[in-house]
Amino acid sequence: MKMPPSSLIAFGCRYCAPLKQHFLNSDLRLPLHHRPLPPPIAALSQTFASTLYTGNSPFFRMQGLVGKVIPQMAVLDSREMAIVKRFLTGSSINKNKAMVENLQQYGILGSKKVAEVMETIDRAAFVPDGTPAYVDTPMQIGYNATISAPHMHAMCLQLLEENLQPGMHALDVGSGTGYLTACFAVMVGPQGRVIGVEHIPELVDTSIKNIQKSAAASFLKDNSLSLHVADGRLGWPEFAPYDAIHVGAAAPEIPQPLIDQLKPGGRLVIPVGNIFQDLKVVDKKLDGSISIRSETSVRYVPLTSREAQLRGN
Repeated sequence: MKMPPSSLIAFGCRYCAPLKQHFLNSDLRLPLHHRPLPPPIAALSQTFASTLYTGNSPFFRMQGLVGKVIPQMAVLDSREMAIVKRFLTGSSINKNKAMVENLQQYGILGSKKVAEVMETIDRAAFVPDGTPAYVDTPMQIGYNATISAPHMHAMCLQLLEENLQPGMHALDVGSGTGYLTACFAVMVGPQGRVIGVEHIPELVDTSIKNIQKSAAASFLKDNSLSLHVADGRLGWPEFAPYDAIHVGAAAPEIPQPLIDQLKPGGRLVIPVGNIFQDLKVVDKKLDGSISIRSETSVRYVPLTSREAQLRGN
């Protein structure tokens, strides 16, 4: 598949129907505010993605960088080598820190606060055992769902950072294994309130267990963080209005209940579209008026019913 050099597609979808083509081999370009992964990490992403499932991977500007890991290591500087070493050896904590440093070094993650939160919440607690937690690609989690790639988590957390201040309320629609929900809880703190909504009961059970093993466990205990089985298209009115709302699947249009549950001054981040999709940033102004802008092109599967998701539609 050939796309114009200026094209950008970022993949972070939760509901993953395997694609027939491995997109990591595509010659696609990111805008200037993104930079490519270091060669060995790009190669690792390609290796793991191709063994787990095809497609659904971030489209970094490869420029021929994807290849075998070992030959590429010869061209790394000392900082890059240290990052790669942490991916391949060492403790889970060190590998998670290396993942965050990689996102920082290559221009994807610029917020110090978001970096601290992503270092605090170890991604390994939120992916299935035996999967490469720290490679920048989505991971299958069952029920035709995935956990998004780290670069998509970083992007969404940064877009919502000002609306995830201590004491604020946040809603995570399609909370999956609970990773981003846990990050939200760390950002708003015990005085805030975070709601995760997921329509697969088994994933809600899994996400609770995952969070109990993470640095966000205390927020579950004090009920400032809770997860619920529900249709996320309807939001969660009980704790509305929300300062921040995140949606992890693409809606054909922005659901009105989510706009209604957004606080004046609040922000909603949601992928919108069918074949062609954009990550939309929706701001509700203090007077209640709405502004919408497109952050980047993305590829998510539809925000749909539980039955349609389980069928793989």
